[in-house]
Amino acid sequence: MTSSERVRRAVLFQGPDRVPRCLPEPWRSDFLYVGPSADPNWKASVEGEDEWGSVWEKDAAGKTMGQVKVHPLRDYGQLQSFRFPDYDLPERYGNAAKAIAGHAEGKFVIAGIPLSLIHRLEYLRGHVEAWTDPYEYPEELGILLDKLADIAIDAVNRLADAGAEGVFSCDDWGLQDRPMVSPEVFRRFWKPRYARVYGAARDRGMLCFLHSCGHIADLLDDFIDAGLHVIQMDQQENMGVDNLAQRFGGRLAFWCPVDIQQTMVEGSLEDIRRYAKNLIDSFGSFNGGFISKWYPSPQAVDHTQEKINAMSEAFVEYGQYPASAV
Repeated sequence: MTSSERVRRAVLFQGPDRVPRCLPEPWRSDFLYVGPSADPNWKASVEGEDEWGSVWEKDAAGKTMGQVKVHPLRDYGQLQSFRFPDYDLPERYGNAAKAIAGHAEGKFVIAGIPLSLIHRLEYLRGHVEAWTDPYEYPEELGILLDKLADIAIDAVNRLADAGAEGVFSCDDWGLQDRPMVSPEVFRRFWKPRYARVYGAARDRGMLCFLHSCGHIADLLDDFIDAGLHVIQMDQQENMGVDNLAQRFGGRLAFWCPVDIQQTMVEGSLEDIRRYAKNLIDSFGSFNGGFISKWYPSPQAVDHTQEKINAMSEAFVEYGQYPASAV
């Protein structure tokens, strides 16, 4: 079974030969990552500016992505004339097409897309504005979210043409104990835009992956309805692995490391191994349904190499099918 077949079978609950992996060397990965390149015609007007016009300030140590200090769309009066990046530009996809055409290992090709409906909103509008827009500017917010979805769909179609098999994006929707917005507000404003993008990807035969951290259990049914196949979550202890498996197992695939905030930091090596096995037993017991992962910026979250090794070894050792029943 190739990596591509293995990932697809795990996601669609069709019986992979083992748990797919996204682990560091020497444990290897079943994925090939690609994505759009920068617009070759774009130039920053000030230091730290991105293609969307947001200006970033990063910490000197470089451990985090930094934060936006200039939000270019604070005034919705600028919306009609705002310059959005062009993700239908063919020049953005040459490198992705070459990487896909040149890979000979049969890996699953997963493509990053510019679908960040809450984070990009914050970067453009500001944090407070993003969270009050549903109440103060609902019409303008809808127009902006539709535009962000249109941009993501442009990327989906270009990457599908290049041969990508799945799309991946990041939006952190949870606090530690609940979603950042009520499910009702999410359903009104954000769910329809995710559904449009995931529908476009599914129409092209692509699987849909989303990273989202925090306590997001109350939003997962809506993401499933919108067409999401895989949730990539780095923390699960705040919601409970068994609870997540009972509520969503067999309907949504889970792509996880050992919980990066709790067990990977505070647990012993045996705790980590036990937790890794439980992830497989809980999420992966639906004729698939689980993909193992590591956190690729371990220094930012205080993960030692010894603990990374314990987690990876456990995923490989226990990640053989058939897995035990939940």
